[in-house]
Amino acid sequence: MQYTTRKQKTGRKPTTVLAAAAALALVGVLGACSSGGSGGEASGDESTYTWWDPYPNHDDSSDWTQRVQACGEGAGVTIERTGYDTTALTNQALLAAQEGSSPDVILLDNPAVSTLADTGMLTTVDELGLDVSAIDENLLAAGVVDGETYGIPVGSNTLSLYYNADILADAGVDPASITDWDSLTAALAAVTDSGHTGITFAGIGTEEGSFQFLPWFWGAGADLRDLDSPEAVEALELWTGWLEEGYAPNSVISNSQNTSWEEFLAGDFGFAVNGTWQVDSAAGADFESGVVQLPGHDGGVAPAATGGEFLVAPAQEDPERYDVSRQIIECMTTTEGFVETANTLAYYIPPTAEAQAALLAENPDLEPWVEAVSNARGRTSDGLGTDYPVISEALWTAVQNALSGVATPQEALETAQTDAEAGIS
Repeated sequence: MQYTTRKQKTGRKPTTVLAAAAALALVGVLGACSSGGSGGEASGDESTYTWWDPYPNHDDSSDWTQRVQACGEGAGVTIERTGYDTTALTNQALLAAQEGSSPDVILLDNPAVSTLADTGMLTTVDELGLDVSAIDENLLAAGVVDGETYGIPVGSNTLSLYYNADILADAGVDPASITDWDSLTAALAAVTDSGHTGITFAGIGTEEGSFQFLPWFWGAGADLRDLDSPEAVEALELWTGWLEEGYAPNSVISNSQNTSWEEFLAGDFGFAVNGTWQVDSAAGADFESGVVQLPGHDGGVAPAATGGEFLVAPAQEDPERYDVSRQIIECMTTTEGFVETANTLAYYIPPTAEAQAALLAENPDLEPWVEAVSNARGRTSDGLGTDYPVISEALWTAVQNALSGVATPQEALETAQTDAEAGIS
């Protein structure tokens, strides 16, 4: 099969569409992404530009759709927008490239960028004429493949540690005292001793489980190319230790991020690992809540994984279309545009310092989330690219096996390393 590209990349073998679709099937839906979807066909009409995104819940009358349309109007065209479920969007994009009917612009879940780029179906930011110099490097990294950058993040969400202020007061725990693993575990013990439950999180055997485990994995200093390192084992022992001590319930083994959040809202948990997308829900809870950073093993902020989407431009048979696509993307990624996206899409944190400052001027309470995002890391960063889904599945399987007692953390991670190596060889 062939793809229309503006220049031939060298030094890597493109991934086929079918292989790419299979890899992306391993990456689950995270954060505030929606389910359901609708179809649409790309258009070659010079006055109509096609846009696909993972927000099927936003209809034609929504603020989001009106925002997208306004950027089309600014470029002198009409945008034909289609919303898909996150996974369906990626698969549809791969199929469209195979058929030569790619849309002009896609807003794509960030772990999928490297998969699409590896097929040769995306233009680079240099080819499109986009300036990404102001974008935070740690957020842009998810779109870098073999030294080339594909697309611009519209913002990011990530994880932090929510707490129930009433329960912590009852247990005599000062949230400011939580600075490393030892102080967090001590806080969980105090909460449990006071008659409550320490912490809930999502350890489910899907990408959500990996997403939630990565801050502890990275916070221990572990590397995704070395799943059975002593640091990785220590991170998994932290989680299994919490279950053994009764600081976390057995439900975490099957918890998604939504179900663990529902546990937290019930009011008996001191802490919950969850994301930016729960800010409004936390504000509406029946108890006072707060947020502290996920701690690293010996202190500091543990790097959590970045959620959120990238604006990418698939290759077109007619290169004259790129100029308008660039204008549309630029409209969406001004400082004002980033802030509007942050507010429209449940507090996505903008990817530039200027836009972050503008957002905080409007909502100072988001400062902990700006800090969390500034310390976050892309799942496909560090050259992992299309290897990440294979590594992630091995990792979440290890977490499942250790939490359920099927294997020790050491045994589970040794198996994971073997499986990952076999899967990417």
